[in-house]
Amino acid sequence: MKKVNLTEVREFVFQGFANFQEHQLTLFVVFLALYILTLTGNVIIVTIIRIDHHLHTPMYFFLCVLSTSETFYSLVIIPRMLSSLVGMSQSISLEFCGVQLFFFLGFAITNCLLLAVMGYDRYVAICDPLRYNVIVNWRVCGMLTSAVCATGFSLSLVQAVAIFRLPFCNSLIEHFFCDVRPVLDLACATPMINDILTLIISLLAITAPATFLFISYVLIISTILKIASAEGRKKTFATCASHLTVVIIHYGCASIAYFKPKSENTKDQDQLISVTYTVITPLLNPVVYSLRNKEVKDALRRVLGRKSLS
Repeated sequence: MKKVNLTEVREFVFQGFANFQEHQLTLFVVFLALYILTLTGNVIIVTIIRIDHHLHTPMYFFLCVLSTSETFYSLVIIPRMLSSLVGMSQSISLEFCGVQLFFFLGFAITNCLLLAVMGYDRYVAICDPLRYNVIVNWRVCGMLTSAVCATGFSLSLVQAVAIFRLPFCNSLIEHFFCDVRPVLDLACATPMINDILTLIISLLAITAPATFLFISYVLIISTILKIASAEGRKKTFATCASHLTVVIIHYGCASIAYFKPKSENTKDQDQLISVTYTVITPLLNPVVYSLRNKEVKDALRRVLGRKSLS
C-alpha cells in the first residue's frame, strides 16, 4: 500500500504567483513585453552577425551562439509561465516537468560555459594578440561550442534523471516552473546523494567558469594597464566591457539562486530571484551588446542603411 501511495503523484500544480492574484494580468502584460523584447533583441543580434561580414569573427560567433541559446532558454520557461498567469494551465504532467527541467538546466549550464569561452576569447585577443588567429581559429571555435553544449546537456540529463527517480508525495510546486529545488522539495525524501549531486553540478556550472573568468580578467586588466596611451587602454577595455557586464549580472544571479542556504529560502524571495534569471537576464544579452558595443551598433546602421537604399 505504501508503494502505491508513493507513485500516485503524476502531475504537479504551479503555485508560483498565488500571492499576486489581483496583479496577475499586470504581470502577464509586463512579462509578455519583456519576452517579446528578448526574442526580438536576440533575433536581431543573430541576424546582424550573420549578415554583416565585419562581425564574422570568433568573438561574434560565440555571441551568436549565446543569443541562440538564450532564445531557447527563455522559450522553455516564459510561454508556460504566461499561460499560468492567465489561468490557461496551472498543471504540468510529471513527464513534461522532467522535460522542462532538463532543457532549462541544459541551456542554463550551456550559457554559463559559453560566457567562460567568450572570456577565454577576450583573454587570448588581448594578452596574446599575435597568436590569436592561430589559437582561436574556426576549428577551435566549433570544438569549444560543441564541448560546451555537450557538457551542459550531459550534466542536465544526470540531474534530471536523479531527481525524477524519486517518489513524490506532494503535487503543489511553490514556483512558476520546474526548477531543481522546488521539485526536490516535493519528494517524499531527498537522499543525500541528490543534494551532493546538485552541489557538484552547481560548482561545475557556476563556480568553475566564474573562477576561470576572474583569473582571465585579472590577466586582461594587468595587460591593459601596461598599454602606454590612455586612449589605447580605453579602446582595448571597450572590447570586453559588454562581456564583463553580462558576466557579473549572470553569475551573480546564478550564485544567489543556487548557493543560498536552504534555511534562508522564502517563497517570495526565490520567485524574485527566479524572475531575474529567467526573464531579466536573457534580455540583458541583446541590450548590453547592442547599447554598449560600438561594432554591433555600426553593423546595425550598415544593415539598416542598405535596406533603406534598396
